[in-house]
Amino acid sequence: MIAENYKNYALVDDCPVRNVLDRVGDKWSILIISILGECGTLRFNELNSLIGNISQKMLTVTLKTLEADGLIARKMYPQIPPKVEYSLTLMGQSLLPAIDGLTQWAKENMPAILDSRAKYKMV
Repeated sequence: MIAENYKNYALVDDCPVRNVLDRVGDKWSILIISILGECGTLRFNELNSLIGNISQKMLTVTLKTLEADGLIARKMYPQIPPKVEYSLTLMGQSLLPAIDGLTQWAKENMPAILDSRAKYKMV
């Protein structure tokens, strides 16, 4: 029975899919990982300007979460003003193919999704 394979996923803490998606499925995490994957090491303000419409507080919180999960590395230089750089870890880099697949799927299907949304609103 197929459902038997998913029995252990009913508990959030035990479900790897739920657990990971809960952490990287927010509004900013995948975008940050993608940008670091494409650009390499970046400073906080560089990331902030590339993303554009993220608050400094939300960027800080998201970076701390990604760092706690081992997906990005933070390097602080002892100077004034402080210099902090962010880069992907090996584990973060291993996530890039999955993100690239999702990105490609989104680009290919976005017109159909927008069309479906417009039709849904008409009902």
